[in-house]
Amino acid sequence: MVRLSELSTAEELHEKDMADPAYRAEHDRSRFANEGGLRVVRYRAEHGLSQSAFGRLVGMRQPHVARLESGDHEPSLSTLARLSAALGIDFTLTVTPAGVELRASA
Repeated sequence: MVRLSELSTAEELHEKDMADPAYRAEHDRSRFANEGGLRVVRYRAEHGLSQSAFGRLVGMRQPHVARLESGDHEPSLSTLARLSAALGIDFTLTVTPAGVELRASA
């Protein structure tokens, strides 16, 4: 049986996986969508909201909230603007040849 102290952390596994060019390419490609989804999940958790309640707060239907949280779809600028207005969160986008980075601050 493996001891807990012998297990790798998520960060250690991620760093190891980033050495794989295919993994790194997919990580870089999906980073913007994942960052947006994680921000929505974090907000909902901090405020004890269901996806439906969050959707009512920001003017979205629950399936749209679920797609946003999944990180499978990049949020549009209009979606980010809607979230910013409803939640009072500033989003900063950095667009470079390497891709798009999303930062949020409360």
